[in-house]
Amino acid sequence: MSGERARLDVAKTYKLYIGGKFPRTESGRYASFERGDGAGAVNVCRASRKDFRNAVVAARGAVAGWSAASAYLRGQIIYRIAEMLEGRAAQFASELHAEGVAEAAAAAQVEASVDRLIHYAGWTDKYTQVLSSVNPVASSHFNFSLPEPTGVVAAVLPERPGLLGLVSVIVPAIVGGNTVVALASESHPLSAVSFAEVLHASDVPGGVVNLLTGQRDELLSHMAGHMDVNALALCDVSADAATAAEKAAAENFKRVRRFDDVDWSADASASPWHIEAFQEIKTTWHPVAN
Repeated sequence: MSGERARLDVAKTYKLYIGGKFPRTESGRYASFERGDGAGAVNVCRASRKDFRNAVVAARGAVAGWSAASAYLRGQIIYRIAEMLEGRAAQFASELHAEGVAEAAAAAQVEASVDRLIHYAGWTDKYTQVLSSVNPVASSHFNFSLPEPTGVVAAVLPERPGLLGLVSVIVPAIVGGNTVVALASESHPLSAVSFAEVLHASDVPGGVVNLLTGQRDELLSHMAGHMDVNALALCDVSADAATAAEKAAAENFKRVRRFDDVDWSADASASPWHIEAFQEIKTTWHPVAN
């Protein structure tokens, strides 16, 4: 129409996900991410040290409730995440394609992510049977070993695949009753931030999963050194950076699990032993009457 002005594109701002809410970064810093599909740019938060501390506070506050939830309830919630993700499969495939993933591969990655969620939902009431044991002892006692959640897990997520790698690292941790503060892929962050919207609509209690976007070099040392983080998952981190993180983590005896050169599409990457990675095995003695 004559005289009509062309409408300007509005660049979407992807926020952080902390404590079940979507705050803007405390630092006020954003990075512009140009979509590979030519649909313009989006703005992604560059989380600060304070954002990370806020996320740890939220995660710590959620540990008691989530670890005490029944295995059945945790399984139902994780299954609900899968349902919500499948309902938005087209959006996630589009975002993966925007980050340079071929259309067919993007659709396959979303489908694999849904399947992995369902897979781990089924493990919530079974992993304790696999990891527990009755131990032989040379005294008149029963001796039982059983897994308990570590607590707050900080995770540096895989650079690629953006969605399947995220699901494969975060979900085993929460299956076992832990809470998570995760730093998304720096170069492919869109799926992680959209996944927060899925979590928000999936009955996941606030603080159980907290998702940050930002720079690894800036945040990794804080993740490793924070005294209220109980475990650290490192994906696609250089050997030097991982060694430095392990030294910092030793200050409060953090459990560190490195995932180097993992094929996240392989069946082995859905192993129940990934649940065990963030469990503490506790032993109980009970006397037996002679």
